[in-house]
Amino acid sequence: MYYRVGCHLCDQMVASLGQLQGEMDFGFELVDIDRHEELRKRHDVDVPVVALDDEVLCCHFFDEESIRQAIEEHGRNQSPHP
Repeated sequence: MYYRVGCHLCDQMVASLGQLQGEMDFGFELVDIDRHEELRKRHDVDVPVVALDDEVLCCHFFDEESIRQAIEEHGRNQSPHP
């Protein structure tokens, strides 16, 4: 998740991801855009941004349906196939 320190929407997104994480088994990384010039230029007014494999799942507000679907698809693609 791309975020900015002091962003209330970012704090809400982290809390929402944490709740969903308790239900679905996944991890997420917080990336402070202000520590990376290129990320700051790309996401300056769009934080928070949730992405998976460079695909943006949602920005500004938590989109549970998109995130659930992406996690489920990602899990299926990562499972070993016989």
